[in-house]
Amino acid sequence: MALLNFEKKYRVRGGTLVGGDLFDFWVGPFYVGFFGVSAVFFATLGTMLILFGAAIGPTLNIWQISIAPPDLSVGLGFAPIREGGLWQVITICAVGAFVSWALRQVEIARKLGMGLHVPFAFSFAILAYLTLVFFRPVLLGAWGHAFPYGLFSHLDWVSNVGYQTLHFHYNPAHMLAISFFFINTLALAMHGSLILSVVNPQKGEEVKTAEHENTVFRDIVGYSIGALAIHRLGLFLAINAAFWSAVCMILTGPFWTRGWPEWWMWWPNLPIW
Repeated sequence: MALLNFEKKYRVRGGTLVGGDLFDFWVGPFYVGFFGVSAVFFATLGTMLILFGAAIGPTLNIWQISIAPPDLSVGLGFAPIREGGLWQVITICAVGAFVSWALRQVEIARKLGMGLHVPFAFSFAILAYLTLVFFRPVLLGAWGHAFPYGLFSHLDWVSNVGYQTLHFHYNPAHMLAISFFFINTLALAMHGSLILSVVNPQKGEEVKTAEHENTVFRDIVGYSIGALAIHRLGLFLAINAAFWSAVCMILTGPFWTRGWPEWWMWWPNLPIW
């Protein structure tokens, strides 16, 4: 059945947080609302500012374009537009777009009578971004500790932060974050591939049932978590991946300034040895 056949059932009024009926509208199949408008505004303005920064920069090479934060000497103040001020405005636009998108998700969930699991989960991605461009720089006392907006320059920033603490992969919170990222990817790959194999049988065969799904996982890993629980597990893994990635960065610099291998000295110093 085509989606449009039953889409009208869910186009209910109400559930808006701001704007009431004035902003309660759709564009094609997409609900917009006040926060849809603000998301488009901030995203468009931020993109235009990035293009402006590229135009006034030293290169138009897409790999080398970089919008850098203010110099460390600026501290937490406002910088001239060509000396980091552009980065500050673009960051404000990014935060505005991300938060608007999350609040739009809240409005959609309210309309459908759903829980707020989707915007709650997305808020952890926003937290990870804010940690890098706001919380950590504020704790370190300068916007210059944030990462630049650029492909290679951003990767260079990541590499440099790692070298500043000798071996960043010794960061215990980083270990947790990477583990959750990998496990989340594995769980999603296993779940998605199972569903595809069930609903796309070979020609002439019937679509398989939940019993087939359970049997596959019982044979592969010895246990089937079930259709509802796999999504709970996915939500848990994804949230933890974003949360611990934020923690590993907030610890590095503001709370731990030495090489991360030194942190593990408590282990060989245990009296049991």
